Amino acid sequence: MSFVRLRTRADIGLDAPAVSVEVHISGGLPSFSIVGLPEAAVRESRERVRSAILNSGFDFPPRRITVNLAPADLPKQGGRFDLPIALGILAATNQLTRTAEALSVECLGELGLDGVLKSVPGILPAAIQMSPERFSLLLPLENFREASLVEGLRLLPAANLCEAVAHLSGELRTCLDESFSADKCQHPSEVLLDFSQVRGQALGRRALEIAAAGGHSLLMVGPPGCGKTMLAERMPTILPPLSLQEALEVAAIQSIAWTGFDPELWRCRPFRAPHHSASAVALTGGGARPQPGEISLAHRGVLFLDELSEFPRYILDQLREPLESGTIRIARASRSVVFPCRFQWIGAMNPCLCGYEGDTSGRCKCTPDQVRRYWDRLSGPLLDRIDLQVRLPTLSVGDVTCAGQPSESSEAIAARVQVARDLQHNRAGAINALMSVESLEQHCTLSGDARRLFEQAVTRLGFSARSFHHILRVARTIADLDGSSRILGQHVGETLQYRLLDRPSP
Repeated sequence: MSFVRLRTRADIGLDAPAVSVEVHISGGLPSFSIVGLPEAAVRESRERVRSAILNSGFDFPPRRITVNLAPADLPKQGGRFDLPIALGILAATNQLTRTAEALSVECLGELGLDGVLKSVPGILPAAIQMSPERFSLLLPLENFREASLVEGLRLLPAANLCEAVAHLSGELRTCLDESFSADKCQHPSEVLLDFSQVRGQALGRRALEIAAAGGHSLLMVGPPGCGKTMLAERMPTILPPLSLQEALEVAAIQSIAWTGFDPELWRCRPFRAPHHSASAVALTGGGARPQPGEISLAHRGVLFLDELSEFPRYILDQLREPLESGTIRIARASRSVVFPCRFQWIGAMNPCLCGYEGDTSGRCKCTPDQVRRYWDRLSGPLLDRIDLQVRLPTLSVGDVTCAGQPSESSEAIAARVQVARDLQHNRAGAINALMSVESLEQHCTLSGDARRLFEQAVTRLGFSARSFHHILRVARTIADLDGSSRILGQHVGETLQYRLLDRPSP
């Protein structure tokens, strides 16, 4: 047989389109051609495949070999096509006895020169988009745990080319004895972050609890050393655990990203804290071959931007659309890729250049004009998208020396957050930060005093329509934490406390 067709999948963002690897061997001068819009790494597979076949004890045919990766207009990238190309050559030269099972297998993997199968990125998206009732997946042994997160899919892990051939020949029918259970993957016991370690900053702790309960964004402003970073780092410890579907979304992004997939942490909510020197592409994603940025790596988790005012303004303004839509579209001339980015944003910054504006010690020497220019680094539309804005004071001596009662633990706060989120899902099918305008009108019922206070605040402070809705959502979250079916005046009053950021007037 001189013609063979095998199935595999490409890697285009989070999409894994099906690709047919067609191998034809004919007479003529020896040559090895790969067509079908391959990039450099795919074209170089000719040398890897030739060496892997020879070093695995098989014969490489000294004939004319043509490999077509169909569809021809789909870009092919990476080394994932090495394995199907090698198997196609072996099958076309009758060195691989194909069984009926081989016709219902999709295969992915990069080959070393010695025939060892190496892991490839994007295995999880490929496994998710496969049809488990029709196909099995032949993959490198190193990718087995990642692909096993997809339930009902039959996996054929192979450590090298010889084992892959044995799978397709029907000589190796057993999978690994070791099973990978998703339920066993939780936070490692070495994690030591807990809210009980935070002293003082009752306002910051309360704001974080409200943010976690409703999925709201938060900006903390305070002098150096007041605990902004310490509070933000403990945010994941009070968030509810990821559902299975959410965990798969996060794992799929990690599978294609440069960070790689860690099976031991796949049920943990991500926490990303990029440095303020990060580029726009690093933050939002992109590149010649579009890759997810920090906002997508923080999907279903927390994105913490410390020293917010040190980020270039044009980079921060690129967060405006993702904060609203929960997705980002990276467009290129040939194609566009969409990455999810439904993250919870926490920002932290000093109130001025020296960091002590408004401090009772009087250490701040910044002029009003310097403070105004400092705040002008953040655009008004970006600040308008932040639900909670709090100003943290300097820690007292008693707080620093751990005087007084122990602080509340993350476990106790997380229990209240979970109850509030359950109320929100039972009521509107989503957390408050994601409620539609129709749900707001239906479920955000204001009491008489709450309505009067709310109308006065909107009139005097000139909130935008977006801020109007954000205030309602936060007030609804505070009411949920109190177990109230209606939004009372005290809930609106506390919400306005978090919106009245002490921003200097120009």
